[in-house]
Amino acid sequence: MLLLDGFEKYIEENELFTHDDKILLTVSGGVDSMVMMSLTAAAGYRFGVAHCNFQLRGQESDDDEKLVEQESRRYGAEFFNKRFDTVGEMERTGESMEMAARRLRYQWFRKLCDEYGYTAIAIAHHSNDSIETFFINMLRGTGLRGLTGISTQLGRIVRPMMFATRKDIHDYAMAHHIPFREDSSNRTTKYLRNKVRLGLIPMLKEINPRFTPIMRRNIARLSQAQDFINSAIDIVKGEVLEQSGDIYRLKVPAIRPTLPRNYVIYEILSAEFGFKGDVVDSLCHALDCGATGRRFYAREWVAVIDRGDVVVARITDDDSCETLIEKGAVRSYAGGSVLFYEYCDIDFIDDLNQGDNVALLDADKLKFPLRVRRWQDGDWFVPFGMSGRKKLSDYLIDKKVSVAEKSRQFVLLSGDDIVWVIGRRLDDRYAITRKTENVLKVVRESL
Repeated sequence: MLLLDGFEKYIEENELFTHDDKILLTVSGGVDSMVMMSLTAAAGYRFGVAHCNFQLRGQESDDDEKLVEQESRRYGAEFFNKRFDTVGEMERTGESMEMAARRLRYQWFRKLCDEYGYTAIAIAHHSNDSIETFFINMLRGTGLRGLTGISTQLGRIVRPMMFATRKDIHDYAMAHHIPFREDSSNRTTKYLRNKVRLGLIPMLKEINPRFTPIMRRNIARLSQAQDFINSAIDIVKGEVLEQSGDIYRLKVPAIRPTLPRNYVIYEILSAEFGFKGDVVDSLCHALDCGATGRRFYAREWVAVIDRGDVVVARITDDDSCETLIEKGAVRSYAGGSVLFYEYCDIDFIDDLNQGDNVALLDADKLKFPLRVRRWQDGDWFVPFGMSGRKKLSDYLIDKKVSVAEKSRQFVLLSGDDIVWVIGRRLDDRYAITRKTENVLKVVRESL
């Protein structure tokens, strides 16, 4: 009963929900969510169950669905199931599998809440997931906020299992004979999270067997530090950020000289508008150089340097969102995507067919800085495998790209030449050949 006691105590202390609430449990069939369902029932909360079948693992996915439905009925819970065409959605949007699945499931969860009166969406993340997120964000590059792990509550989304470890949950399932299914994809090191879970963390546990409790305390302290920073930034924001409709002006000279200017700018632009750290670094460098009129992009916002201030507004449909990529840059942003750049020798490329979201370019043919922008009328390129040029507008029509998708289509340019219709097709002139020695590998991931 120790896990049940901890479950009820954690929910009460963090005010996640009450017995008057109606909880939508998201249950995959794995041990974490199946134990969450058992604990929620044992604690006497009202709940329904939502299961997503992403149809990515064939019979495995169907067997997961059957188990979750069977156990939901046994508890007398309302059961919802949805089968997603995940592969089709990936092809339509160009998103990675993880991003497409995440967007699809959260959209559906929110719709269920609105239709059936659920007040909270419970996700079965636990403390080990939070520790893994810490290292994933650290490896990708992040500010303090990215090192605070997974939040316990965000709007209607709650995580009542965050007090428990993976071992606690597994031991409870064994002791109480709770059925669950193993996802075979959890054993592959194809994904970064699995590399951290199966490779990095076991090594750290060898160094210090108390790794897990120590990391839980570290993340708790970092979360408290971020809360303190948030409070301080709120005060500063009231002094330096002005709003007029959908336009914001960050008065940089008004930032008190005793404060770290660049960090204040980062905290405000990242928390309020979603600007990434390296974009803010470039913006601050431009401020130092006295630049004016330079534009910097987040997913939905553009920041413009205006006489020492930073003006932030929503991106308009006619904004080209053009970004310069200097040689040696490790990443840049293109609308709702991030592009990662890696230079390598041709001998290290073992597979030429790496999918639509990877471009292998002959680095010696490129002229820097490269540019990323939205596609425009009049754009043309030489599609890979062809010898003649083709209007990009005709190419998108041939591919039956919707109007909405066209508005999100970006291109990568060297000089005035399109070298990659991002996420779709390379330009034949810049593709690697037998004569290629140096390769620029560009990987697109959705934000």
